[in-house]
Amino acid sequence: MGLELIIFIAAILFGIFLYWRESNGNAAYRFINKMVNSKELQMAPESKKGFVYQQAFLPRLIFVVAVVLVAALVVEFLTPIAVFSSYYGISAFASFAAGTLIGTYLANFVLKSSKVIETQSESLEDKIENVVEKGRDFIEDLRPKDKIEPEDTNSKIEQKPEQEVNEKSARDRLKDKGLM
Repeated sequence: MGLELIIFIAAILFGIFLYWRESNGNAAYRFINKMVNSKELQMAPESKKGFVYQQAFLPRLIFVVAVVLVAALVVEFLTPIAVFSSYYGISAFASFAAGTLIGTYLANFVLKSSKVIETQSESLEDKIENVVEKGRDFIEDLRPKDKIEPEDTNSKIEQKPEQEVNEKSARDRLKDKGLM
């Protein structure tokens, strides 16, 4: 199980590498396209389509399995490793094919998301600034409106001693009522 996991992770990395290479240039696909197709059926010069880059699922699957099959046949006949004569060899073959396919889709996701982020980066900055401003306004709205500012507290403290001078003390008021 450990070897299959290592093979699977290596296959994902191989799929990412394969997709990235084809996204940069598709010379091999163009060459095979010129060899196989007539002049009318050849791809447009501005097309970036490759074996796995910008391909649908089925052609991508066929290409990946064909590449892995050719590599397995080379390993089978040129080395003493028996790929197709045991369960472990067939399992490693299937794991490598599935991992490569998953790696191509993972690379597709990463490349597309990075392009979207690059195109949206300026508008994202504006959106974030707008959200921050709205957040500040919201926090200001949540604060109590009758909050006394520090200047008001100082003026009220100064007014209290003047009011106490004009008013009678509590003892004097109780004497006036006859309670003392």
